[in-house]
Amino acid sequence: MGVRVGHTVTSGTFSLDGETFDVDNNVWVVGDDSECVVIDAPHSVRSILEVVDGRDVVAIVLTHAHDDHVRVAPELAAETGAPLLLHPAEDVLWKLTHPGVPMPAPLSDGQEIAVAGTTLRVLHTPGHSPGAVCLYAPELGCVFTGDTLFQGGPGATGRSYSDRPTIEQSIRGRLLSLPPETIVHTGHGPDTTIGAEKF
Repeated sequence: MGVRVGHTVTSGTFSLDGETFDVDNNVWVVGDDSECVVIDAPHSVRSILEVVDGRDVVAIVLTHAHDDHVRVAPELAAETGAPLLLHPAEDVLWKLTHPGVPMPAPLSDGQEIAVAGTTLRVLHTPGHSPGAVCLYAPELGCVFTGDTLFQGGPGATGRSYSDRPTIEQSIRGRLLSLPPETIVHTGHGPDTTIGAEKF
């Protein structure tokens, strides 16, 4: 079977600025029958490994370092032997969740991650957090936006290390220029398309 996008939803909490909220997170797994890339590692290693289903994990890519996206990242990396990848500007947030744990390997804007004969291109889209990234898969006609873009508009910017004008600039400059039919796989909630979210 060719390259495909797998998906699961895991439930847990998000904590920042002294407040905690219940959240459901999307986890995306891109690959074929033999290898895959996992996008985000929120709450449950077991749930993610069920989607991986014994495949070789090439990398675990973290869209940003809020605790509801990276909480089980070190454990998942240990289970799979896969490298963790995170933009270095997320250092302060990573340390809040995993103090004393070394930063993951750095992601950079324009970096390409190869898996199962396709490519995920890193787009640095700060605003929700300083090092937030999206992953564009042109051959699959989709983009994985983490908490940068949702059905209904930009991600939240009411917390520390976030900024509304920055996220709007990121979305306009990096995402809305993608083909309008591009499917948006978000960090929370349902899919949308680039065309549906133009503002």
